[in-house]
Amino acid sequence: MAVVRDLRILLRLRGFRRLLAVRLLSQGADGVYQVALATYVVFSPERQASATAVASAMAVLLLPYSLVGPFAGVLLDRWRRRQVFLYGNLARAAMAAATATLMVGGAAGWLFYVSALCVTAVNRFVLSGLSAALPRVVDDERLVMANSLSPTAGSLAAFGGGGLAFVVRLAGADSDAAVVLLGAALYLCSALVSLLMAPDLLGPDRWSAQPRLGAALTGTARDLTAGVRHLMAPTRRRAARALAAMTAMRFCYGALTVMVLMLCRYGLTSSTGAGLRLLGLALGFSGAGFFVAALVTPWAAGRLGPARWIVVCAGSAAVLEPSLGLPFAAGPLLVAAFVLGLATQAAKIATDTVVQSAVEDGFRGRIFSLYDVLFNIAFVGAAAVAALMLPPDGRSATLVVMVAVVYGAVATAIARYARL
Repeated sequence: MAVVRDLRILLRLRGFRRLLAVRLLSQGADGVYQVALATYVVFSPERQASATAVASAMAVLLLPYSLVGPFAGVLLDRWRRRQVFLYGNLARAAMAAATATLMVGGAAGWLFYVSALCVTAVNRFVLSGLSAALPRVVDDERLVMANSLSPTAGSLAAFGGGGLAFVVRLAGADSDAAVVLLGAALYLCSALVSLLMAPDLLGPDRWSAQPRLGAALTGTARDLTAGVRHLMAPTRRRAARALAAMTAMRFCYGALTVMVLMLCRYGLTSSTGAGLRLLGLALGFSGAGFFVAALVTPWAAGRLGPARWIVVCAGSAAVLEPSLGLPFAAGPLLVAAFVLGLATQAAKIATDTVVQSAVEDGFRGRIFSLYDVLFNIAFVGAAAVAALMLPPDGRSATLVVMVAVVYGAVATAIARYARL
């Protein structure tokens, strides 16, 4: 396979191997940690989970990406990136261990969320640093290949870490704290692997001129505002509409995620273990949908055009989501997880294509930073709305119908206004 051949070529580069190892261990730990938090909030026998608690956990996991993300690059251009990986992962290991202690000690909820928030906030710096450091260990000829394979490998590591967390939890770990400590151990390993690289290997160059920190931060805010103005120009409205459509579809996916969590915990199972198994299956089916989307979207978007493909994805979700969701049964739930995973990821890939083709090169970084903010805030906002609408067992026909209406509105709007 071409992917295996490309990876074999890259792995001959020692710097790339070590940077990839840092990524795999770090994102694997992220997967472990995120699943541990979710199961602690929803499936701990000593806790009475609620949709509000789920929404709070999602805010803790995702809001740092939105608030810190656009400004992370300002600091990464001042700090040695190898040191970011070393001290960032050491800090996360220590904070994850503190989170485990809070779990065992039954500390106040707000203190637990503050600890978890600190862990996830550091993650934005590490992920941005991994991307920024890649050109320092790969030559220009292989950079596109590395940019394609490295983030994909990291995503698979995060998925694998989440699966490992489920296995450990179902295999009889006494508490979610034990799973969090596993994540802490992986963060520590990632920090230790970073020591195999020289402190200055990953940059930035010390002699590069940098504006003062305050000026850089305010400049970043101005740049984001300029990016919004650029996006709203008449010639780029199709990119703005695609972003709006993706934000609405991400909202739908977030609301349904909260519903699935509550159904797995109370509505469709009679025990914590059965609920965890059903949730693991649902996540696996959704992940399979993401994978299939990556396979079919290049062909489908090439035949139909990205905008028409978004219409197909949103329209299919509008039709299939209520028919699969309203029975509130395990079998249709798993099929729905696959369908909505496929539709959401396929639409995202198509949106990326529209934005890349419609936005000028000098503004793409800022637009994608804005994209990241919208993507995560929509998910958190959806969790908050679901928390207000869902009953304790997660069975809400009103929420299912509302989501179907939003999907249908997205399909109608893009079909009407986008350049098809």
